[in-house]
Amino acid sequence: MMESVFTQQFFSSAAEANAEQELSLPILVTKIIDISTAHANSLGIGNPAMEHLNAGWILSRLTIEMTRYPEVNEQYSISTWVEVWNRHFSVRNYSVKDGSGNVIGYARSVWMILRTTDRTNVGLSHLTLPDGMCEGNPVPIEPQAKHCRIFPPSASQDSSPRDLVANHPPFRYTFRYSDIDFYRHVNTVRYILLLLNRFSLEDFDQTFPSRFELSFLHEAVYGEEVEILRADDAENPLSSAISIVNAAERTPVLFARFIRKPRP
Repeated sequence: MMESVFTQQFFSSAAEANAEQELSLPILVTKIIDISTAHANSLGIGNPAMEHLNAGWILSRLTIEMTRYPEVNEQYSISTWVEVWNRHFSVRNYSVKDGSGNVIGYARSVWMILRTTDRTNVGLSHLTLPDGMCEGNPVPIEPQAKHCRIFPPSASQDSSPRDLVANHPPFRYTFRYSDIDFYRHVNTVRYILLLLNRFSLEDFDQTFPSRFELSFLHEAVYGEEVEILRADDAENPLSSAISIVNAAERTPVLFARFIRKPRP
């Protein structure tokens, strides 16, 4: 049976927890991607419907806001629905509820379709969303902010007022086999792990990511060396912008924002 709002129940196990004994952000994002896949497949618009085109869904943007994360041994659920469907992209929303049915978070995502043979966006015109399956309901979180450039502390550059200068040491990383996914580019969760590791254990013992924004700008592939640049807001040190760029060509790969809140 087709459902415009698709819900799955989960149990937060110790294997999926972070050091603070709550559901880790990478696992939450994995669950969000998985439920998106399951709902799309149930509507006949998933990757199996596009095998003949050598195409599939890819995540373009993701915004998550959480008041808290499910704790170890806690039941929780995620619901998803399509808010926007057009010939270029789809906007898909989510709510996260605890075992008592209380909302503890929302998320918004933008999805596009990649043709794997030439790495181009083929649009959605070849798919038909069944009648009544575009729920249209927004989630009560702010739109994702525009991304900006982040420059290394020592770099000289022509910058715009929105550009930032990193105030943490740059970090370089070369993508390896375990970073690559089905599309032979870097997996979303691997990016998130890299971003989280720009913070310390003490940072997350004292605070939690209440808002997380992720915007993909260019594919990264096996063997590519990138540089990760972090700029904390001068007025709010719990707000951090992070950019991943190609180390050689300085091509932007990804832009992210973390807004953290003190733990109770």
